[in-house]
Amino acid sequence: MTDTVTIYHNPRCSKSRATLELLGAQGIQPRVIEYLDTPPDAATLDQLLELLGLEPRALLRTREAEYRAAGLDNHACTREQLIAAMVQYPILIERPIVVCGGKAAIGRPPEKVLEII
Repeated sequence: MTDTVTIYHNPRCSKSRATLELLGAQGIQPRVIEYLDTPPDAATLDQLLELLGLEPRALLRTREAEYRAAGLDNHACTREQLIAAMVQYPILIERPIVVCGGKAAIGRPPEKVLEII
């Protein structure tokens, strides 16, 4: 494999850990970004959304306390506001996200990422 594989990873998340293990079982040693410690910036999030084919609201974890605290349940929030909230509160970003060869997938279930490898 010549394409670099990147995983936006949260080690406290079972799906993220399972996805990382699955990649390892495939002989893939991805670049691991622990996004809670190193959050993506707005441009990176915008690019990830483009690769995923999603709008920002679809990438939000709506059950997190920060979602309600930031007023993101207001559907009048713009794309830019939602992305800015994910930059400020990276816990709101659905995980894990795997990127490879100009494609991206969310590892829910973990096997979903095999579609882009």
